[in-house]
Amino acid sequence: MEVWIENEISPEGVDRSIKIADNCILDNGKKIGIQVLIDSKEGQARARSLAGSIDWILLEFQDWTMIPIENIVASCDGGPTKVAARISSPEQAQGAAFALDIGVDAILANEECLDSALIAKMQRQESSIPTADIVREPFTAALLTVTDVKEGGVGDRVCVDFTSYLEKGEGILVGSSASSMVLVHSETIESEFVPTRPFRVNAGAVHCYALMADGTTKYLSEIRSGDEVAIISAQGNMRSAVVGRLKIERRPLIQLCWCDDNGKKAHTFLQQAETVRLIEQSSIPTPVTEVKTGVELIGSSDPSGRHLGLAISAEVREV
Repeated sequence: MEVWIENEISPEGVDRSIKIADNCILDNGKKIGIQVLIDSKEGQARARSLAGSIDWILLEFQDWTMIPIENIVASCDGGPTKVAARISSPEQAQGAAFALDIGVDAILANEECLDSALIAKMQRQESSIPTADIVREPFTAALLTVTDVKEGGVGDRVCVDFTSYLEKGEGILVGSSASSMVLVHSETIESEFVPTRPFRVNAGAVHCYALMADGTTKYLSEIRSGDEVAIISAQGNMRSAVVGRLKIERRPLIQLCWCDDNGKKAHTFLQQAETVRLIEQSSIPTPVTEVKTGVELIGSSDPSGRHLGLAISAEVREV
């Protein structure tokens, strides 16, 4: 995707400095396409009718509208005509860049929107790389031996809802201690009584830590929409996912206690529900209500202390 500006001087990162004259797009004085005002269904129809007959269509908006962009991108997809869109506010850059998950071929930005357009360009470049190459990394899991499972009273538990689907075998790491966390499985497994929520992890009580995508930790109560959390798989891979929202409700809890390979004892609090699952060493997701002492679960073990979510060398005791 290109970034354009209507200026004689091209700032760094800008692909073309263009001019608009009599609805013609001029690049160094050469006509490369036509500007079309999208202010009605007739404007949209005109833009779509040009597909295949010119090099570029520049979409101009009286009032910013996403649906015509999607329709015109669909009409031109795979053909010789490319689509550009003029944006007038920074938040419009993402919409244009990823319309229909295809996006326009160029964004025409003013100075106010230029930084947002350049960021969207960079994100488009990253998204063209196969997902497996950019988001999955090896993860070294630890085995946690369950030492006790008991009632945990009633508390505020957090469901973390992501903006993308999780796969079977994936979940997030949570624990009352940042140095030892258990892998809580996503709600991707069918149940007799409730539908799946493949974008959700019922993660635990508000005080629990969760591992973020950048290697820091946050309390579940501190996570916000837009944060990126580390998604861990039973196969030993890690990727990131963006949080869409948190769902916090009062629920009965179970306190799950364990000991890691180094003899460190830790625990967490999870909702007492069959849809909350942990992953055994055999990669089998097991409901927390069925977990028994002696079972080995997949999790993490990190001897580092934490301060404001960052690993530090100082000793930190958590009980």
